[in-house]
Amino acid sequence: MSSTLDATAPAVPPTAAPARRRPSGDVWVYLVITALVLGAWWISRQGWFKAGDDLGYWLGVAGGTLMLLLFSYPLRKYVRPLHRLGKVKWWFLAHMVLGIGGPLLILVHSTFHIGSLNAAVAMYSMLVVAGSGVIGRFIYLRVHRSLSGQKNSLQQLQSRAGLDESEARSRLHFAPEVEARLLAFAANQLGARPGWSTWLRQVFVLPAQMWVVYFRCAAELRHPLRQLARQRGWSRSDLARRRYLARKLVRRYLTSVVSVAQFTAWERLFALWHVLHTPFVYILVISAVVHVIAVHMY
Repeated sequence: MSSTLDATAPAVPPTAAPARRRPSGDVWVYLVITALVLGAWWISRQGWFKAGDDLGYWLGVAGGTLMLLLFSYPLRKYVRPLHRLGKVKWWFLAHMVLGIGGPLLILVHSTFHIGSLNAAVAMYSMLVVAGSGVIGRFIYLRVHRSLSGQKNSLQQLQSRAGLDESEARSRLHFAPEVEARLLAFAANQLGARPGWSTWLRQVFVLPAQMWVVYFRCAAELRHPLRQLARQRGWSRSDLARRRYLARKLVRRYLTSVVSVAQFTAWERLFALWHVLHTPFVYILVISAVVHVIAVHMY
C-alpha cells in the first residue's frame, strides 16, 4: 500500500484552515423541532382561540388523527399487503413527520395549558412518547444505514474503515509511537469485555477518550515529521501539508475504531429503548381515549 505522505500526495493548502463541517442531519432535525415548538408556543400566546372553541377543537382533532396515523408504521410489519406499499425508509420518514406534527397540533390546541387530570395524563404521556421518539431516531440511525432499515454489520464497518488492512501501520510507519498508540487503542476498544458498563462507556465516554488519543498522536507526530523534513529537504509548506495529512489519517482511523466499537452498544440501547417506549404508547392511547370521551360527555 502506497504511503499517504509521499511526494505524490494530493496538495493541501498548508495555510488554509480546514473546511468547516456543516451541521449533521441530527442537528438540523433538532433545530427544526425546537423552532416548531417555539412557533407553537408563540401561536398559543396570541389569543386567537381557546382549546374549547371551534378552531381549538378541530386543531385537537387534527393532532389526534396524526397521532393515530403513527400506528401505520408498526402495523406495516404485521399486515402483509402493506409490505408492497413503498419502501421502509419512506414509512419511517412519514412516521417521524407524524410524530412531530401530531404533538405540535395538540400543543397548539391546548394553548400550553392543562385543564383536567385526564388531559394532564394524556399531555404528559404524549410528550414522553414524542421525546422518546426523537431519542429513538437518534439511536436508530446509529444502528441502521440511513433510513433504509438495513442494519450495518460489524464486518462491514471494519472493512469500510480499513481496519482489516492495517492501514495505519502502513501509512504511519515513520512514527512508531503513534502507530503503537493507535493499534493499542483499537485492540483495547474492539476487545473490550461485553456488558452494560462497557456499552455505556463506549457511548458516553469513548468519544472523549478518542480525542485524548488524537491530541497525543498529533503531538507525537511533530518530531518524526520534522526529521523527515530535514532528511528530504521539505519546505515549510510541504511540512505543513504532510502534517495535515498525517493528522487527518489519525483522526479517520480513531473515528472508525469508535464507530466499530460502539456498534453493539447502540444495538443494545435501541433494544432497551424499544422496551421502555412501548408502555408509554399504550398509556398515551388509553389516556387520549379517556380525554376525548370526557370532552364530549361534559
